[in-house]
Amino acid sequence: MSVSNEPRTGTFLGVPYDWRRHGFKARLKQRWWNPAEPRLFTPRAFGWGYAVNLARLARRRP
Repeated sequence: MSVSNEPRTGTFLGVPYDWRRHGFKARLKQRWWNPAEPRLFTPRAFGWGYAVNLARLARRRP
């Protein structure tokens, strides 16, 4: 089995990616529900693209 030297996180064409499996559950919670994060759209916990920070979305209600 060969090990790739390519980075497991970064951006491609301006879109973030994260292919790390270790710590997935912690990143999922941090990116989907993080009241301290000011961004509405955060990098996905696994894969390519963005996730919605639901805590930020809930805070926007009047």
